[in-house]
Amino acid sequence: VQLQASGGGLVQAGESMRLSCTASGRSLSTYAMGWFRQAPGKEREFVAYSSRSGGVTYADFVKGRFTISRDNAKNAVYLQMNNLKPDDTAVYLCAATSNWYGSTSSLGYGSWGQGTQVTVSS
Repeated sequence: VQLQASGGGLVQAGESMRLSCTASGRSLSTYAMGWFRQAPGKEREFVAYSSRSGGVTYADFVKGRFTISRDNAKNAVYLQMNNLKPDDTAVYLCAATSNWYGSTSSLGYGSWGQGTQVTVSS
């Protein structure tokens, strides 16, 4: 499956942004989907995933602020980000695995999108 992330940009702290990840080649309903992020000089870190059943898991640092959702009819997964902070600045990447459940490890995913830059100013 080919993934394309979009929706990034520059916002001020406290504002919201929605990222999209669209797929081509196969239906996303057959994948668990994850969002990761990578800031300059830092390792890639888990943000959230949506299992094929629709169950979701979040990193502790985004609980209550970010929401992952999927629209299988549009073959898309979204990451709604509210109350953004400067520490959220990173390249955000979406990933897919054919496993039933997602993973908090980047090693658990076989397909990756190219990433979209999110910059939060203070």
